[in-house]
Amino acid sequence: MEVSSPWTGRRGVSLPFTDFCFPLRTEDHDEGELYHMAMEQGRARGWRYLECRSSDEDWPGSSPSLVFYGHQLELDAGEENLFKKLDSSVRRGIKKASAAGLDILFDNSKESVETYYALHCRTRRRHGLPPQPFAFFANIQKYMLQPGLGFIVTARWENKAVAGAVFLQEGRQALYKFGASDYRFQHLRANSLLMWKGIRHCAERGCARLHFGRTSVGNEGLRRFKLGFGAQEQEIRYCKYDFRAGRFVREVDRARGWHNRVFALLPPPLLRLAGQLLYGHLS
Repeated sequence: MEVSSPWTGRRGVSLPFTDFCFPLRTEDHDEGELYHMAMEQGRARGWRYLECRSSDEDWPGSSPSLVFYGHQLELDAGEENLFKKLDSSVRRGIKKASAAGLDILFDNSKESVETYYALHCRTRRRHGLPPQPFAFFANIQKYMLQPGLGFIVTARWENKAVAGAVFLQEGRQALYKFGASDYRFQHLRANSLLMWKGIRHCAERGCARLHFGRTSVGNEGLRRFKLGFGAQEQEIRYCKYDFRAGRFVREVDRARGWHNRVFALLPPPLLRLAGQLLYGHLS
């Protein structure tokens, strides 16, 4: 897709706002030819760069610009075997959350999106990042969750939403896309129970595997959390070709930096406004 902005320029990205997007394999074209066609399109359209979020092995002659961790869990083993794969700390967290009386709810309504978004804004502020505009999640609900291509899991305690997650599904593939929680209730270990229930729900919906999305190499806490559910780890490599430089370039993962401290100090309304202003120029 082409992303065009007066601030960040015109570029091609496969695929904007996705964690990874491997090429669709066809019999008519080999992958080398497909990438060549994409680059020719970029030159004709005046793109600054072409970024593909797949692997340097797919794009002939390329080198990685960024590397992330990816985690995938096979769901066909059955609930008993899936539970055995859990790390002992995760099992303790599930038992503690269950004993605390948390309710786990599955829904795909706009109301559940609004509940999740409130948690999402809290979490993004804690991490020093502006939240995506609510319209972004409203469109996910309208075009994906409502037609049955995913669901929202919410953990409630004493009628308060304390954690939530967004799962997407296509066929037998499921993706854990977003997660958020209220840090004041971290002691309840809601995230452990919520994720376990989400895994079971994906299996019940006929999914063969669940991908946990990308994780920055420097985010060791999130990496341990995902590995704690028995997921297999692999690398996700992005590649970026700079048309002006005429070569593949390396990037820096900007998930952490000085901007986190600035955004974390903003009042919630200003932080949401920053998200509305910025995300239209990102990809």
